[in-house]
Amino acid sequence: MTVLFIFLLLSFVLTYLVKYLADKKNLMDVPNERSSHSIPTPRGGGLAIAITWFSGICYLFFTHQIEQNLFYALLSGILISGISFLDDIYTLKSLPRIIVQSISAFLTLYFIGGFQELDLGFTIITNTYLLNTIGFVGILWFINLFNFIDGIDGYSSTGAVIISSVLYFFIQDILLLMLVVSVLGFIPWNWQKAKIFMGDIGSTLLGFTIAVLIINYNNLHQFSIIYGLIITSVFWFDATYTLFKRFRNKEKLSQAHRKHAYQRIVQFGFSHQKTVIISILINLLFFGLIVIAKNYDINAVYFLVIVIIGLFILYKLIDSKKPFNP
Repeated sequence: MTVLFIFLLLSFVLTYLVKYLADKKNLMDVPNERSSHSIPTPRGGGLAIAITWFSGICYLFFTHQIEQNLFYALLSGILISGISFLDDIYTLKSLPRIIVQSISAFLTLYFIGGFQELDLGFTIITNTYLLNTIGFVGILWFINLFNFIDGIDGYSSTGAVIISSVLYFFIQDILLLMLVVSVLGFIPWNWQKAKIFMGDIGSTLLGFTIAVLIINYNNLHQFSIIYGLIITSVFWFDATYTLFKRFRNKEKLSQAHRKHAYQRIVQFGFSHQKTVIISILINLLFFGLIVIAKNYDINAVYFLVIVIIGLFILYKLIDSKKPFNP
């Protein structure tokens, strides 16, 4: 636990240093009509998360507390961090980002032996080509959806801590606590009103890492991919359904917007802090469903369907308060 505290402190101090450098270099996120903040704020704070995380998994590797192939798989996230940091500074085109993300997704699936099986309770899918295609697309989607939902203070960082903590509750892997402390040291600087934003370097790395870990633990029969979809559903449902509605409206998908559910909750009067707390409470409810499914041997697919229906109803309630198309 002393080592974890050291990495927690490292994350906290590094975030301050990144904030200081961003202020000096004028690396600012300047608000516009599509922003959820009102004053220029330093960005790129995810660099502190990335340095802490990669230092942490290196420590675990050299102390024999992480399996070699998983270490290499997670280490391939450095490519994503690198291209995302450049994007934070220079605003790159989408093509080079997608290419690098695809390389990382391919490498990580290679190192962990691919996405090996999908247990739906009533049948088990083992088709290698189908599963690896799903795994590849899934990793890419998680990389980008975490970027999409990083739009208000403390939202994606707190969500990553909750997801990692839930995984640790069931798996008891110190690797997950390392991920928790890597992000936890950043949160005080990112809590409303944020003194620094995570930036693409943080959000894309977290999406990648969580997707890889869920697939890995599914392969090891420690945590079903269905459980993973349940505990991450607040994020992926909002990102996916919002993207679908924007596509249906023939909007330019690469254009920034404020149409995600969590953003519209803020627009109709909730503070960033209250919105984050609501997401935490929903995630704790979904955590409870996973506990029930595991303890009573209930097919988790049923709970996943209930979760999707519940989030759809919540989405429609938000639509009634703050319409998607005003």
